[in-house]
Amino acid sequence: MAWPDSKQFVEEACGVGKLRHRRLANLIGYCCDGDERLLVAEYMINDTLAKHLFHWENQTIEWAMRLRVATCIAEALDYCSSEGHPLYHDLNAYRVLFDEDGDPRLSCFGLMKNSRDGKSYSTNLAYTPPEYLRNGRVTPESVIYSFGTVLVDLLSGKHIPPSHALDMIRGKNIVLLMDSHLEGKFSMEEATVVVGLASQCLQYEPRERPSVKDLVATLAPLHTKPDVPSYVMLGTSKYEEAPPTPQRPLSPMGEACSRLDLTAIHQILVMNHYKDDEGTNELSFQEWTQQMRDMLEARKRGDYAFRDKDFKTAIDCYSQFIDVGTMVSPTVFARRSLCYLFCDQPDAALADAMQAQIVNPEWPTAFYMQSVALAKLDMHKDAADMLNEAAGLEEKKQRVVKGS
Repeated sequence: MAWPDSKQFVEEACGVGKLRHRRLANLIGYCCDGDERLLVAEYMINDTLAKHLFHWENQTIEWAMRLRVATCIAEALDYCSSEGHPLYHDLNAYRVLFDEDGDPRLSCFGLMKNSRDGKSYSTNLAYTPPEYLRNGRVTPESVIYSFGTVLVDLLSGKHIPPSHALDMIRGKNIVLLMDSHLEGKFSMEEATVVVGLASQCLQYEPRERPSVKDLVATLAPLHTKPDVPSYVMLGTSKYEEAPPTPQRPLSPMGEACSRLDLTAIHQILVMNHYKDDEGTNELSFQEWTQQMRDMLEARKRGDYAFRDKDFKTAIDCYSQFIDVGTMVSPTVFARRSLCYLFCDQPDAALADAMQAQIVNPEWPTAFYMQSVALAKLDMHKDAADMLNEAAGLEEKKQRVVKGS
């Protein structure tokens, strides 16, 4: 079983969750409950590159769109590498998705270790980087090799083994390599550049492959038809967003979150104190006597700083409390989430709000804080859905109170 250590899974998910880029299908949530592991990413309505290349029904992808896909995925890999995530596991045509506008996005799931069998490559061994077969490790150069296989897919419209593709390239059989469904509607000059780049990526020795920045530098000048929307070139319809779901009545907390009124949220969290933390901790007498004093002192300092709006100090103190790990507090995560929002760190705020939900899955405040963080990240549809979810939990809670 992969990820037996829940801490490792949570750390990886939080790290990947902080990445936000228009070329990624971004991670927006995760679940870690017992042996269950779940990742939730932005929904990509227009399917995968594999579907459009290998299993198309109406039309194949035109040449300019294939160049756009290659460029966008190179940009995604470059962004991930610059943010400290240079390793991407099992890059292939199924990891490339198309959003509501038909724009290509790279799935965030490949930034985490494969959850199915603990291996980094689930594809046929013929497509696996040679160094991975030797030592079982993924390196940044392995990612470049896999990118080369995607380039071959884009050129040929087929999933050709790299060794066979290289034989065709060395034999200068570029026309034979090209997808016949393009019917010759491509630039031979551009195709020659892409073929040359694919050949470099598929070199046996990792050190002979280009860097991610080389990929972007080579492909970006080929990005033609910049004014034509991707959905047109992809042959899909423009996605029209459905009318918004009728919003439930909002509580004062919900109203404050819908307005992104951080000051009002702060006042509510100060007023509520820790009343929603009841039942989240069961500690032994030994834990109370040996560890609790220092930990509770750190939380108290954090509470004073939070009340006085010294949010950077509050983050430091709450972090000391959280890092000890003896006691879990959804309120502390919610408070630190708000502190991060005041400090203009919405990614960290979202991660803390998600942690608050893990500790207390039925707590509306955890969902409200996620809605604010998502809105700050310009993910407004997800923010609205989360706000409605929080309001629904509040309604459910009120019905239980009235029925008791």
